[in-house]
Amino acid sequence: MRKICLALPTDRECCATIAALGEEAARAAGRFGAEVHLLILDSAPGAARAAHARAVAALPGAPGVVVHHLDEPRQRAFLDGVVRRAAVTGPGRLLDLMLPDGVSYGACTNRAFLFAAALGCVSVHRRDSDSRYQTSGGEPVRPLPLELAFLGRRAADAAREVTVNELDARELGTDVMLVGGSFVGELSVDVGEIAVRDPDIYHDLVSLWAPADWSAGQRTALVAASFRGAGQETYTGDRTVLTHVDALHVDMCNIAFHHHVYERVPLSPARDTIGSDYVLIRAVHGATLPGVRHNRHIVNFHTPQRRTRPGSSPIRCGTSDSSCRCSTSIPSTTGWPPRVPPSSTPGTGSGPRRWWSSSGRAPGRTRRGTPRRWVSSTAPTAGWAAGTGNSPTWWPRGPRGCSPRPGRTSRSTSC
Repeated sequence: MRKICLALPTDRECCATIAALGEEAARAAGRFGAEVHLLILDSAPGAARAAHARAVAALPGAPGVVVHHLDEPRQRAFLDGVVRRAAVTGPGRLLDLMLPDGVSYGACTNRAFLFAAALGCVSVHRRDSDSRYQTSGGEPVRPLPLELAFLGRRAADAAREVTVNELDARELGTDVMLVGGSFVGELSVDVGEIAVRDPDIYHDLVSLWAPADWSAGQRTALVAASFRGAGQETYTGDRTVLTHVDALHVDMCNIAFHHHVYERVPLSPARDTIGSDYVLIRAVHGATLPGVRHNRHIVNFHTPQRRTRPGSSPIRCGTSDSSCRCSTSIPSTTGWPPRVPPSSTPGTGSGPRRWWSSSGRAPGRTRRGTPRRWVSSTAPTAGWAAGTGNSPTWWPRGPRGCSPRPGRTSRSTSC
């Protein structure tokens, strides 16, 4: 039986998301005959963890679905055993890299991949706590059926079933290593306030991640495409594209990786660093491995998180001291999303690179035109991990007296 891991990393309350993923797992197990391991890596505070435990207990039993709800002590106990059995030099350091003190998108992603490998899963399907599904005809638009339909299949077989095939014939002999969609709704990074208050400063800030030799036009296209996902696109029916999937057009809240990718390429465990969990998308794209991009976009939203100082009382939304804000979507751009020309993709350059065959052995074939910084023929091995989705953002206005006063907020769902 095919084993897969539906992974939900979280550090905030997300009972509604747990219920939705439980239903998604049950539907997938029934339709595809897969054994679905619903993995909840819980770094939330105590009250939220207790609420999550109740949400897990409330999930109806479903054949083929196994739920794993692991708080950080349970994660650490497992990781400690793995590190000790590996007999590595500096086991304490490696354990700290896998479960650091602080928020790390890459480390949490690494942990999910490692758990998936230990469970014998052939793929990881990642979701985020601060998102929900679109609906069509009264039913949730779930990505998992498309992920299971294409992930791991020969590209030549997938080409007969997708809406559009953008690969040439010589690229169809490799397996599909990634299947992903994007998000609609709120921006994914906390720069919305800047965009509203001063578009020029927003342009200058976001364009900082463009290569130094890019033209003004290329920078403008990159700024327009950054952090917005699919804008406000509404689902009306499936559209699937067999292609080299660009990270600008998929999101880590809506993605699936084949284990031949994540068991070879670990992510940076940097703390408080946005985007460290997107490196695998860049790696697959740069290695010119087949992927399928779909339009079952997940709805991204934000919920205020109250911030308190040590010894102070909780701040209530709407008071003079409040820094919380209530969700309002940034207006979408007409014709969204603009595509950055392939020749302008960040990080590309000439030079040979190697990748792995679907059998897990290096095929000895050289590819050109791949990113210099992402792909290595000597990437570390075995069982690395899937992550969080905790990108903060800002809301320009909100109901019920919520203040637009600047302050840090975080993405979350409410229990």
